[in-house]
Amino acid sequence: MGIVQTIKNFFTRSKYVMTTQNLANITDHPKIAVSGAEYDRIVENMKYFAGRYPQIEYKDSNGTKQKRDYNHLPVGRTAAKKIASLVFNEQAEIKLNDKTANDFIQDQLQNDRFLKNFERYLESCLALGGLAMRPYIDNDKVRVAFVQAPVFLPLQSNTQDVSSAAIVTKTTKSEGQKQKYYTLIEFHEWKNSEEYTITNELYKSDKQDTVGARVPLSTLYEDLEETVNVNGLSRPLFTYLKTPGMNNKDINSPLGLSIFDNAKTTIDFLNETYDQFMWEVKMGQRRVAVPIQTIKTQYNQDGEKVVVKREFDVGQNVYEQFDNGDMDKGIGITDLTTPIRSDDYIKAINEGLALFEMQIGVSAGMFSFDGKSMKTATEIVSENSDTYQMRNSIVNLVEQALKELIISMIELAIAYDLYKGSVPKMDKISVNLDDGVFTDRNAELDYWIKVVTAGFGTDVMAIEKVLNVTPEKAKKIKDEINGNTLDEANAERDQTDIDIYGE
Repeated sequence: MGIVQTIKNFFTRSKYVMTTQNLANITDHPKIAVSGAEYDRIVENMKYFAGRYPQIEYKDSNGTKQKRDYNHLPVGRTAAKKIASLVFNEQAEIKLNDKTANDFIQDQLQNDRFLKNFERYLESCLALGGLAMRPYIDNDKVRVAFVQAPVFLPLQSNTQDVSSAAIVTKTTKSEGQKQKYYTLIEFHEWKNSEEYTITNELYKSDKQDTVGARVPLSTLYEDLEETVNVNGLSRPLFTYLKTPGMNNKDINSPLGLSIFDNAKTTIDFLNETYDQFMWEVKMGQRRVAVPIQTIKTQYNQDGEKVVVKREFDVGQNVYEQFDNGDMDKGIGITDLTTPIRSDDYIKAINEGLALFEMQIGVSAGMFSFDGKSMKTATEIVSENSDTYQMRNSIVNLVEQALKELIISMIELAIAYDLYKGSVPKMDKISVNLDDGVFTDRNAELDYWIKVVTAGFGTDVMAIEKVLNVTPEKAKKIKDEINGNTLDEANAERDQTDIDIYGE
């Protein structure tokens, strides 16, 4: 089998997610560099991101054990979603200087709806600390599979750049009356500077939380090769994007931290406060003590009680029966409703949100709104400097990761004979992530008008900055403007002007 055909056979099997001879946990594999503590941290981040919390157990007034759902605030998901939308949106552009390469990449990205999907998976990256993007072939198209943090594991030979990794895929299959759990591990390694090797291992288990024993690949994948060697690659067939900053949980780990990894105690405080608040609201509904003497009771001839009927509005649940003896000497009908401490709870939640903002590195007020006034773009820029700086840190990493992904897509397409051009260099790929949220366009236009008028800059520079285009595109726009102006002027000339001044 030729190398090209081997590559085709491998990459047309486009299922990527996470999974020697017998393993209890995925981190037990000798090649994998991720510690059990790091993997547990990622799993715990999933709980905060998904909002999966166990039910609350408590005893009611009669001492009976009860359960109820835990009320929580989706702070982790909200933070990841909001920051992801600031970093990447539908206005983002990926362009290559080479027209042939650019046309090819634009077709692949649009066919795969990459721009729409990337923002969604960027949430996962920010919430879990990292995200891998893996190109694959599907019906003569290059598509991108997103490999999330729980199923992407760096190898022992790695540097901080994560050049070798394991990608895990878990599959459940019914065999008779029992469920069997399969784990496929793809090892992406460099044998030397030129030879890239992908090794596949399959494991089978009777338990969902156990990797199990190694079995032949043919058990589940009939055509999958155990080893595939690929030559001519300049980089791995995946791109790893992680959050900025040092991993202070494990300084030797190449994995990134969740944006809220150092704010979990604050999230716990917010959730506990919110849960108490919601429960107090529920338990604080109106309660009225009603003497038992005001309750009409009907009996049959044998003295057996058969019907108990309240004399008050039967559509209400605010009345509680209360036996106080003689009604004339008792407390009578009494309102037992206690006031809800809403102001105290709301204040505590707002204080928790302010602390959360500080811990994740965004500006004050991002997760709270006072409702007093609308802010201009200029005020947003000045007041959200922390948010802007955080965005810039993430943007730099995203731009680098997307450039690496483009190169991997083209190299894979060349191996599969889908692209005949050359592989672009990194500096020939431009990624424009629109920052319109932070930019006052009117103020920027006024600034560049003043710069050009004062002679400190050219029209081309102003067009480039205001319209956010390349220098080549700005020059073309300038030429078009000059050409249109000249055509309009010529159209207004009469025959006398032509006779005097010529054509």
